[in-house]
This record gives sequence, structure tokens and C-alpha cells, in this order.
Amino acid sequence: MIGEQPRAPRWMAEAGSAVRRAGLPGLTAAVRREKSSVLHLRRSEEPTAGLGRTDARPGSRLPEGFALLRVQRSQTRDSRDGYRLHGWCGSLKVSCAPGPTRLIAPAVSLGTLRRGDGEFPSEVLRAVLHWSDNQRALAHWINQARRRHGARLRLIVWDDTGYELPWELFRLPDDPELGLGGGLLGALVAVARWTTVHDTGYDLPRETGAFHGGVLAYLHRDMERDHIALKPYAPRPHKEITPFLRALEASTDRTGLVYMGCHGEYGHTVTRLQLAGRTWAEFNGEQMHLLRRDHSLVCLNACHSGRFVDNRAQGEEALRGFAELFLRKGAGGCIVTAGAIGDPEARAMVHRLVREVTARSQQPLTEKLRAFRADAVREFGGLAAIPNVRNDDGEVDAVGQKRVLRLLYAFMFHYYGHPLTTLRLVDHDEGRSS
Repeated sequence: MIGEQPRAPRWMAEAGSAVRRAGLPGLTAAVRREKSSVLHLRRSEEPTAGLGRTDARPGSRLPEGFALLRVQRSQTRDSRDGYRLHGWCGSLKVSCAPGPTRLIAPAVSLGTLRRGDGEFPSEVLRAVLHWSDNQRALAHWINQARRRHGARLRLIVWDDTGYELPWELFRLPDDPELGLGGGLLGALVAVARWTTVHDTGYDLPRETGAFHGGVLAYLHRDMERDHIALKPYAPRPHKEITPFLRALEASTDRTGLVYMGCHGEYGHTVTRLQLAGRTWAEFNGEQMHLLRRDHSLVCLNACHSGRFVDNRAQGEEALRGFAELFLRKGAGGCIVTAGAIGDPEARAMVHRLVREVTARSQQPLTEKLRAFRADAVREFGGLAAIPNVRNDDGEVDAVGQKRVLRLLYAFMFHYYGHPLTTLRLVDHDEGRSS
């Protein structure tokens, strides 16, 4: 992420000092999960049942105030690639078949931002809003859930399409009949993501309450300044990936957060996915005993760390990516990015994350993320006046495009895990095993 070779369009470089670089609002982290049981959300008095890998309706056992949106690949009647939606929130339900407005939508993906041949940020944002406006039944269902549960609503988006649909940016319309104002979903509702975790029998994430511990960190030399925020919890972060991976296997210190600040690479096959110069397959070969023991949060401060690929090239019907990999290895949750994040924004995120965790450890991660995005929307000034691509003189509005880009950045940090989990970080000595 930080320190990568610039590949952005010319207009980004031209923005220069004219753009005020605002620090992104905060994040916090994490979750502990029992390793012996199938992961699912249910009331404690209900009998256990495997969900998500069968024809059972996973929304039938959600606790009060929870909503689940299940997004799955499907084809239209004329064999076009699309997706179907199923949503549950108590007695509130929604079902939408694929097409004609639920087709694969590459124009709304945030993964191509900052590429030299990518779309202008304002056009990506407009595309996302247009896509949102086409999902009227879904928007009405979410607004009904908002009306019923208010600020207590927790939405889990279980998306197994791999289509990079930007759910956190989904625009909800005003609904005067329900007395609700509109806005971007991730700034209005506490949202967590989920993905099918293969080879484990897991379905939905299971709450195990707050968890605390120290930090195990790897920092690439281009990201050494992240050490400022991590120092109270990881006084000696690893500067090489091999010792870090050894510690991930053998460390006896109680660990609440596993943090990687490094470069990430993306391609359309598993063999092109990389973190810190190591391939997905090389990470997949690691045991990561620490994660299975402590079920720590994994935070991947790396470009493209949250993107998935269809692994049919290796003979399986499965989406693979680093979020699925670390969850399968035992992580209690993952914070990942949906694309490439610029240097100042990434550094501000990490510093604010640690400050927020230590200041208000009782607040769930998803609520911190909601506030993080809501602050970005307020700084942007609302969606009524999105900057145009070009000024009247025909030149690209570089300042306006950077302003949109900062807004999109705030919605590119995705959390996979239980909506209610929290983390309290402890200093290095307190986190040592006795």
C-alpha cells in the first residue's frame, strides 16, 4: 500500500497541496471465537444447527436486531451472469432474482481506483449510486429494518459472488412514510461482511464477547511509521516476513491483533494474489497456530487485501482471497481493503484505529466503522453536488476528484466477523503468557 510505485492518473499528481488531506475517522478491532463449534448466530436457548452450507435458511436464527443479506451468483433466464438476493430480519424478508438490474457490474467495483487506466472517482461514485437506485426492493427492506430496530440494527452481508459489489456504499433513499432519511448504508447502519469459509463447516460468525491481548506486527520498510501507533503494544515489530510467520506459529504471547503493513498485489487468479511478496499459496501452507489458539483479529493494511478470485483454474468451485484464508486459519475477524489506498489515508487510518481501540474498547468494531464512514460523508458535504470530471476550461477537476477519492477510501475498509465483537489491546508486557 504505502510506498508503492505510483500508477494513478495524471490528475491525481496535479492535485498537489491544493487538496486538504483529512485524516480518516477511526477503526477498532476484533473478536474471539470458540474453535470447536460451527460458527453461526443464534439465541443461546435455541438448539444448535449447521447453517449456510445447506438449504436451511440462515436468517431463521438471527438474534433480535440482526439482519442478514445473502448474495449468491446466479444466471438470468437468458444465461447472463448475475446474482440473487435473500434478506432476513425477523418477519421482514426480501428476495430478488438475478437480472435485469442484478447483473455482474464491474463499473461499481472499487478495486480499479487509482489505476492509470481506471475510471475517475466521481464516475465510479455516480455508477454506484445508479446501481443502488435500481435495487428498490432491497432498499425498502433495509429501511423497514431501520425503522424497526433503529440504531440497534446490525446487518451482515454474506456475499459469495466475487463481483466486488460495494455494499457499504449502497445508497438508501429517503422514506417519508417510514420517517427515515436516506444516505450511504455503511454510514447509517453497522455493517459486517462474511464469506463462505471453505473446508471448515463454518457458516455465520459467532459472537464470543470481548477479547484482549497484545499486537503481533509485520511492517515493510516503506511503512515503518506505522510503528508510532503500534509501539505501546508491539515495541519490536518484525521487519522481515519470515520471522513474522515464525512468530505467528510459535509465539506464546497472548495476541489480540495481528497486523500487517505491507504491499499487496492482485490478479485474476490465485497465483497472482500476494502479500509482502509471498503468494496466497505460500500463506496457505502456513499453520498459523497463534490464530487457532487466540482467534485474533487480522488487520491487513495492504492494497487489494480484501479482493477475491474465482479459483476454477485450480479445479474448485470456490472464491479464494486473504480474508477467507485468515478466517479459515482461525482468525476471529479480518479488516481488509477493497483496492489500493493512498499513503496519507492509509497511515491516518492505522493511527486512528489504535487510538480508538484503546479509548473506547467497549464499542463494537462495526459501530466504529459506521462512525468512521459517517464522518467521511460529513467532510465530503453530501451527495447532492458530486464534482464534475472537468472544469469549464476542459481541464480535469483534480481537487474535486481527490475529494471524491477520500470519500471512497473511507468505504474501502471492510470487516469480516461478528457485528458485536470488541477488542481491548494491552501493552506488550501485560500480554505475555505467565
